[in-house]
Amino acid sequence: MPTSLKIDPEMKSRIQALAQQRDRSAHWIMREAIREYVDREEAREGFRQEASDAWMAYQETGRHLTAAETIGWLESWGTESEREAPECHD
Repeated sequence: MPTSLKIDPEMKSRIQALAQQRDRSAHWIMREAIREYVDREEAREGFRQEASDAWMAYQETGRHLTAAETIGWLESWGTESEREAPECHD
């Protein structure tokens, strides 16, 4: 889908310089920048939604782990005494 984008002359110059340095077209640089931005923002939104869902689940059930339980479990990762995830409690 054709789309036009108005950018100021300074940004245009910066994009063109970067495109030359990377041996890419200015069009490629802009598409890549937009793709990276959208990927990052989608991931951020997914994280925000996951956190919101977890908070709602906690409010409904009260199930949780303490920070000490979580840290102890994570610190065991990659060691000979790696532990299973602790059980949640109310």
